[in-house]
Amino acid sequence: MQLLITYVDQLEAEAAEKKITGKKRLASDRDDNEVIYRLFGDPTWGNFYQLGMYALPELKEIVDRRKAGLEYDADRHRAILDGLGFVQSTYGLKVPDHWL
Repeated sequence: MQLLITYVDQLEAEAAEKKITGKKRLASDRDDNEVIYRLFGDPTWGNFYQLGMYALPELKEIVDRRKAGLEYDADRHRAILDGLGFVQSTYGLKVPDHWL
């Protein structure tokens, strides 16, 4: 398990925890007068997608449009893929070929 995301709202953190699969844990920490919630879990593309991270829902829409032969924003597609390089190096994930 690795830290996936941090929240300041308890309800939002608890809702996010329910969205992901695999091993997971929600930890709270007090930082001065504020409580923060850290969501730990399996770093998978599916979990990141469920959490709405790294523009993955937008990427899915772009890939679906491209696959259907519809117009799509190629520059935005490339920008999202470039940003996923960080995710690959941080979590050791490989971007699926059908996203390219």
